[in-house]
Amino acid sequence: MRIVVALGGNALLHRGEPPEADVQRANAVRVATALALLAHEHELVITHGDAAQVGLLAAENTADDPEPSAPCPLDLRGARTQGLVGSLLACALHDAMPGRRVAALVTHTLVRGDDPAFDRATTFVGQAYPRDPARSLARRYGWHMAQDIGGWRRVVPSPDPERILETETVSTLVDAGTLVVCAGDGGVPVVADPVTGALRRVEAAVDKDLTAALLAEDLKADFLLVLTDVPNIYADYATPHRRPPLDATPADLRGAHYPAASMGPKAEAAARFVERTGGLAAIGALDAAYDIVHGRSGTLVRPDLPES
Repeated sequence: MRIVVALGGNALLHRGEPPEADVQRANAVRVATALALLAHEHELVITHGDAAQVGLLAAENTADDPEPSAPCPLDLRGARTQGLVGSLLACALHDAMPGRRVAALVTHTLVRGDDPAFDRATTFVGQAYPRDPARSLARRYGWHMAQDIGGWRRVVPSPDPERILETETVSTLVDAGTLVVCAGDGGVPVVADPVTGALRRVEAAVDKDLTAALLAEDLKADFLLVLTDVPNIYADYATPHRRPPLDATPADLRGAHYPAASMGPKAEAAARFVERTGGLAAIGALDAAYDIVHGRSGTLVRPDLPES
């Protein structure tokens, strides 16, 4: 079975952990341990979040100068963190499965230049600033800033992914028995010139889970496995009647109206993959990855629920 695994953004840096290299290496080992048994039995493609690492690079970029003269563009920060996280995961997977070929790729995600998302910036990126420095940065660089927990942060558009440009390369590697790590944090967003096809990077943040769902569809995967830090999604979320369903349909996920800043994109990604392919998706905890695929944990998403 071919499985695309979408690792949550906290896989290598958990909430409250210090952003140290040794901490991220230890978490990469935990990821590799959780996925090794699946990788022995199935073809795996692993995607990952790296929002925490993007934020760390942004903080480093302004550590000496709170208003740098030439801040690193968001797309290049994303490319750097794809390499950082990809290297950590590739090394840990190599050690967990001696003899297995592993490749980490920096990938690019095509988006539409006329996507309505470019008319509204909604996705937080980078560090938080006090109000006055945030206003100064907005004036200086044309950034959109919005209030978040801990201060003011930059917000950018989040266009829908149309295609991962390296999909054929990923497919070739997987067919040859390689375990592939790719599409970090949704991939580097690019727009293609309608006449020449030339690529132009854009300051945006493509949702990593929606990119994983699209990649899984294009790779003709059988299963989309969305791993996070909770054992299930919850029906009737944020109510006294909250419950963890073991099975759900795409309609169930959309009807639950999960928050856009947490479980919403994961639910939408699972729904899209199941609707478009007729395959299966599941959402659950990283350490239960093997049990989730074998129906013993997590929330399984399927086209229709079995009759009781």
